[in-house]
Amino acid sequence: MKQPDADGADTDRESPSTAQAVDDEMTRLAEQVAAEIAESGPPGWQSMAASFALTVAEEAVDVVFTVDDRSVRVDPPNAVLASVRRLREVSARLEQGPWWRLLLWSSEAGAPEFGYDYGEEPFPDGQLFAPEVYRSDLSAYPRDRLPVWLAAYIGHGERQTRSPRSAVTAVHTHRAAGVRPVPLQNQLPDLPVLWARWAVLSAAFVAVGSPLGPRMLPSLGWFESSRRSGSTLYVLPGGRAVLSGGVWNPPELDAVYNEDAPMPNYYAGAPDWVADPVLNPRAAAGLLSFCYWWEEGRWWRGESPSPERCGSAVPGVWTVGTVVDIVTGQLPDREDTRRRDAADALVSAAQVGIVTRAMVSDVFGEAEDFDIEAVLRQFSIAGVTARELPQPISAGDAIDRVRTYILERGLDTTRYPVEELTADRVDVGWMVYVPVPRGEIAIGRAIFYVADDGVVEHSTSSIAPSVYVIGFEQRYLRRQGSYGEG
Repeated sequence: MKQPDADGADTDRESPSTAQAVDDEMTRLAEQVAAEIAESGPPGWQSMAASFALTVAEEAVDVVFTVDDRSVRVDPPNAVLASVRRLREVSARLEQGPWWRLLLWSSEAGAPEFGYDYGEEPFPDGQLFAPEVYRSDLSAYPRDRLPVWLAAYIGHGERQTRSPRSAVTAVHTHRAAGVRPVPLQNQLPDLPVLWARWAVLSAAFVAVGSPLGPRMLPSLGWFESSRRSGSTLYVLPGGRAVLSGGVWNPPELDAVYNEDAPMPNYYAGAPDWVADPVLNPRAAAGLLSFCYWWEEGRWWRGESPSPERCGSAVPGVWTVGTVVDIVTGQLPDREDTRRRDAADALVSAAQVGIVTRAMVSDVFGEAEDFDIEAVLRQFSIAGVTARELPQPISAGDAIDRVRTYILERGLDTTRYPVEELTADRVDVGWMVYVPVPRGEIAIGRAIFYVADDGVVEHSTSSIAPSVYVIGFEQRYLRRQGSYGEG
């Protein structure tokens, strides 16, 4: 049959031959490429690594020699590129089609080694071309199937994105059509428990200095596994959350991209706040394979698979025992009973928000053995630490803070002499004001409230102190992590 070559001209595809014959020719050409590259290397080179990314429309080449422990990049001669192109043309006779990348390694004295990359894993930066480049190559060399990541890269068509506007529209459409989400029954831990266990696992990996493992960020749990699966857990105000991500090469997406199956509606019945800002980045690349959301005290899903099928993309938060096993598995004395008991106590404490420095040390050892501040920061970000309330400030300190507050802001002090400020103790702080002169009535006169953590709030006598201090105390306790949503 006719097949266009890299220049767009038609060439006769070679008649069918044995795979061994094609393999032999490819080996000969690869060895020729390696020899030509070696000849172009700098004097005294010890090793060489080369990679060639080719399509019919675009090429990328990287050739690096090691010379006296230095890396030296070179541009290979045109003859080398011609041989590489010929090698790819020969590989096109194979059933799987031509390779996308040729990889070569060699030492000065050893025989060259080479490998062919058919896209089992994503191509590295610098050798990943624009989607249209691969579409052109597929027109020249059609293939029955593509790796899921590459098929999504060139053909996801933003089918997994959900902008806030489209989310609102979808909610109305789903309601009209009677689409309802599916409740998850005992398949994921409740949100507060899941969040706390995620924090424990994050702290464990931080404690041992591992670059892998989950991490806590403000209102976000993040996880990427070593097997290219991962997820994000966004916690939102009002007791809401979104857990979404993807496993590597899910069969559902393989069917979508390679067999034209319909894309699962991961957001079927989802509320409008389940949208792009709180979705795992895989959605933008068409590689999302699950989405669950927490609302009204339970987990829900659309057309996502059950969580047990997505386990590799979520940290091991399933049970206390699972978390303890993972935590102790990072430690040298993983079978130590006392250490396991301490880890169990740490998980329990995190679940009720009372983690202490001593508990952390019981699990991971003395502070000099690990960065305890970094570990505690993971718990603090998650809001599961036991925090001591600040010591009450004195009346004098409270008056000084109010005086500074007034003067720095240039507030009108007419009939409000700051030297007459006085302070009365209220819950978690002080009420500071200038008393009304005897026999006068003042409406809307300034009253300041200074919390024990030093925060100054400006109010007026129009709001009764007995009313104001209720919110004043709540705001203070919320700042200390002791009030409101967990």
